[in-house]
Amino acid sequence: MKVPLLDLRPQLAEIEAELKAAVNKVIDSTHYILGPEVVAFEKAVAQYVGAKHAIGVSSGTDALLISLMALEVGPGDLVLTTPYSFFATAGAIVRVGARPVFVDIDPESYTMDPEALHAWFDAHPKDIERVKAIIPVHLYGQCADMNPIRVLARRHDIPVVEDAAQALGASYPAGATLEKAGAMGTTGCFSFFPSKNLGCIGDGGMVTTNDAALAERIALLRNHGAHPKYYHSMIGGNFRLDAIQAAVLNVKLPYLDVWNTMRRDRALRYDEYLSESTVRIPTAVYGAESHIYNQYIISVPEARDDLRAFLNNKGIGHEVYYPVPFHLQACFADLGYKKGDFPHSEYAAEHTVALPVFPELSDAMQDYVISKIKKFYA
Repeated sequence: MKVPLLDLRPQLAEIEAELKAAVNKVIDSTHYILGPEVVAFEKAVAQYVGAKHAIGVSSGTDALLISLMALEVGPGDLVLTTPYSFFATAGAIVRVGARPVFVDIDPESYTMDPEALHAWFDAHPKDIERVKAIIPVHLYGQCADMNPIRVLARRHDIPVVEDAAQALGASYPAGATLEKAGAMGTTGCFSFFPSKNLGCIGDGGMVTTNDAALAERIALLRNHGAHPKYYHSMIGGNFRLDAIQAAVLNVKLPYLDVWNTMRRDRALRYDEYLSESTVRIPTAVYGAESHIYNQYIISVPEARDDLRAFLNNKGIGHEVYYPVPFHLQACFADLGYKKGDFPHSEYAAEHTVALPVFPELSDAMQDYVISKIKKFYA
């Protein structure tokens, strides 16, 4: 049997007619950049997330970049984040001229450890005034522990930029209520890369915020800082969302909760059958209903490379996400970090594997994956 890590074809087959009709409508309109499809999608995402404003941009990477630009983060500034994420998180910080400062992850959630964040502030009182943003990453479909992060950020008047690229639909128990990823920080940054739970047919992103002035600034920056046309009040960039991508996402968004539920069902089935195995199943810190399982990540205590070779031999798709934490990347050598500085991030990089968890994964395919993992360790 062949089991891919991700197969987009079943999803495409389900909504192919709707997608093609939406794309053809945009083609016929000849309005290909921004326009009514983008406006409609922005309104829909703002409502879905629970934010007052949403601004469509060209990618999740650009959502992070434009957020930092809008917050006027620049040379000499510090931005705190984790060393365990997709490269865009740290890359955007450097691109605005700021310096990334890393704090370790929580080993259960793989997201920013609030205690490590607090420890950094306690240890660096003279540097606090240089900190211009904190970027917690909602990794693999689960929110970071936002309450203590926000308390600390408010204490020092520091903006919080949520990297929610993998977490559209994930929620967090903020007291008696549930808040969704992207509505808890100064901005929320989303990606619609095709492999995401809500993916387009190219690149696309979104910034959400409750700050009207900041939303206006982001909207201006995404179009070279121009309003009206050819009159530039600031230097921005070309960060515009294509109308075709927005049209595709408008079709898909109403299905998102169903697809997330299907992923959750797949994840819980893995939990049931792998909980007594050698591998460690992922922890849904706030309960499975708050997790959207953009990835299903197992932790492999030993022989990960041997397991991967075995899975390859059996035709089972899998992936190691982020095998080299940021602090050990060659391009960040000048930051002065060394191996051992962030042990939880390093352990995750060396021991985790993503298994197939896409919504249409069949019981038979999943049983095959489970049986082969158990056979390997037996």
